Amino acid sequence: MSQVVLITGANRGIGLSMAQQYVAQGCEVIAVCRESSDEIEDLADLVISGIDLTLDDAMDSVTQVLELAQGPDFKLDILINNAGLFKNETLDAMEVDQIREQFEVNALAPLKVTHALLPFLKEGSKVVNITSRMGSIEDNTSGAYYGYRASKAALNAFTKSFAMDLKPKGIAVAVIHPGFVQTRMVGFNGDITPDQAAKGILERTAELTLDNTGGFWHSNGQTLPW
Repeated sequence: MSQVVLITGANRGIGLSMAQQYVAQGCEVIAVCRESSDEIEDLADLVISGIDLTLDDAMDSVTQVLELAQGPDFKLDILINNAGLFKNETLDAMEVDQIREQFEVNALAPLKVTHALLPFLKEGSKVVNITSRMGSIEDNTSGAYYGYRASKAALNAFTKSFAMDLKPKGIAVAVIHPGFVQTRMVGFNGDITPDQAAKGILERTAELTLDNTGGFWHSNGQTLPW
């Protein structure tokens, strides 16, 4: 029986690449995104678009669609919280509203998505939150990026709590840093392609178990410092 994978922000970039690779493996893919794209519409089994995850009631629409489209016994095998926002703040340009927005997208949205979808998870399900090594406090040697760093550090903390709380239910949870990826979010600068990053994320997700739940990994398999 094929696995069912739900990916947020699956309309482009790393999210789209992950969707493509999961489909190639024979998985059923559900895409949740603010704006759809021709690529994800042609690919996914179900696209739930028009979803602004910063809104508190956004997940009501998602859960309603899942219940109607998939039936009462529907369960997810893998949930990947991929949607994210990248901005920069410095001491000379401290944009508090911009920082707040990154907390909403990068930290609170994955928290709300995961909590809302708990009824669709089962023993053996996996939750992966796409983070950044910039969320590592120990690894911060250059400063700046106040909102992005702090929001990803918050995501890491949320993920660790989910890992502890969901382990007794048989659900494994991790945060994965994709690498410096050539996506629109970073002006298509980067060291690796979205396809390469997605391949690593899928490999780390496949390796995720209750024995290593709560980990913080690079997509290349390296364990990252908190």
